[in-house]
Amino acid sequence: MITNRFWQNTIQVQKSYRNPFLWVPTLYLAEGLPYFIVNTISIIVLKDLGMANGPLALMTSLISLPWMIKPLWSPFVDIFRSKRWWVLATQFLMVASVAVLALTLPKSSPFTITLILFVITGFTSATHDISADGFYMLAMDDRWQSGMIGVRNTFYRIAMVLGQGVLVVVAGILEKRSGDVCRAWTLTLLVASGILAILALYHLFILPKPAGDAMQSGKTAKHVAREFGSAFSSFFAKDGVWFMIAFMLLFRLPEAFSVKMLYPFFADDVAAGGLGLDKSSFGLVYGTAGVIALLAGGILGGVLISRWDLRRCMMPMALSLALPCAVYLFMAVMQPQSLGVIGACVVFDQFGYGFGFTAYTVYMMRFSQGPMKTSHFAICTGFMALSMLLPGLVAGYLQTMLGYVGFFILVMLCCLATIFVSFSARRRLQ
Repeated sequence: MITNRFWQNTIQVQKSYRNPFLWVPTLYLAEGLPYFIVNTISIIVLKDLGMANGPLALMTSLISLPWMIKPLWSPFVDIFRSKRWWVLATQFLMVASVAVLALTLPKSSPFTITLILFVITGFTSATHDISADGFYMLAMDDRWQSGMIGVRNTFYRIAMVLGQGVLVVVAGILEKRSGDVCRAWTLTLLVASGILAILALYHLFILPKPAGDAMQSGKTAKHVAREFGSAFSSFFAKDGVWFMIAFMLLFRLPEAFSVKMLYPFFADDVAAGGLGLDKSSFGLVYGTAGVIALLAGGILGGVLISRWDLRRCMMPMALSLALPCAVYLFMAVMQPQSLGVIGACVVFDQFGYGFGFTAYTVYMMRFSQGPMKTSHFAICTGFMALSMLLPGLVAGYLQTMLGYVGFFILVMLCCLATIFVSFSARRRLQ
């Protein structure tokens, strides 16, 4: 009897604890990949299938809405089921939604079903973000949480390379071999669904079952809604909140306008003002080399802020984020055909953006300090998403009206907004 009890206790401990190196890397790979399917691959798929630039930017901005409003339902994930249940449920749902998306791609307009499936995947992915981040904190003690930060960030970035780079290159190769862009994307998205299925099945057996992972007893939906209302009202009562909102909406304005139009610019024919780049080259240049430069810039930015403080770094980082957008105006005017020149321009811009974005993140963290800092930072991330959504709604129509040269001149004018709010923010820093 004593032996049986010993083995039962041992099994229970094994279920409640697993070495984080067994599941943290794959959990954040599963978190990142659907995000980039919805926010990056959607632009490429819809452009390849014939959607015009105006509605393309509008629709792909709207399907990113779940990440903006996820703070609205994140508190309710705490009171229904466990975080582990939510992680697994959303992962299997993403497997299904991406597979159905792949199998229902139309060869031309209308794109209604495709857009609906991207939205479903987006809401599911945003909910997975909430539950995965909560599970990460519940399944490990503070020491392990701190120690695994680098691992989780690394594998999220690997998902970024996989989503923006490898899958796009694969789609380009399949399109060249088959001559059918719709078939190429169907097969590529089925591969993505298969990767997600392997991750979900692995997590079904390997994710631990921490004792603290249960719905919060005694809390009701009404109580949670009241707590969220309190967090929201206290956020807007903070000193300088309206400037902070302006800062969050305007700091990334050049990128917010340009990002939805980058693939169309690279892919459109030279006669239409584009660069005529094939999909595989775009995946290699922007989705791989560009991502690596972005990450390197972010790492350098973090190191410099830790050494020199945010006040000293704010203006150099703001200029680093805004001014490299000039490379797209240069390419729109000169229309270089050399992949080396195009790649160098993209790497320069993405390194500068990664370097400058560090100041944006740290400034939001500084503003969120105090009571309810977690809730306040979540609200900040909602405004961060809104800053990308609003310009994206009209970016495609502006590009159609102005052409690529005129559009990228407009992007450069938006740099003035970045510089203005950054200068004002620097003056407010102690």
